[in-house]
Amino acid sequence: MDISTIHGYHAHVYFDKSSVDRARHLCERASETLNIIMGRVHEKNVGPHPRWSCQLAFQPKEFAAVIPWLALNRGELTVFVHPETGDDLSDHTAHAIWMGEMLDLKLDIFKSKT
Repeated sequence: MDISTIHGYHAHVYFDKSSVDRARHLCERASETLNIIMGRVHEKNVGPHPRWSCQLAFQPKEFAAVIPWLALNRGELTVFVHPETGDDLSDHTAHAIWMGEMLDLKLDIFKSKT
């Protein structure tokens, strides 16, 4: 595949009741430090995500700054990163990157474009 098909990335920071404050702090620091857009802090499962989460959206040109920063600053939080190519199923499976525990996503909401 040609990387020009990637029009953005999402990093999802996963947390639970005991780690919500750490996750909120991480996401806020990321939005202050990096060229990203911080989404809502969801204290419920949304979409395919098996835990509470906060989305960090960024452009492909920011990848080299965002991924190392998250790797070094996430602590014990799990972070799921995927490209946005228009093929949601592949983006959330074959093209995904995990930092920390790999979790089972609720993939039945996606239809493959391949």
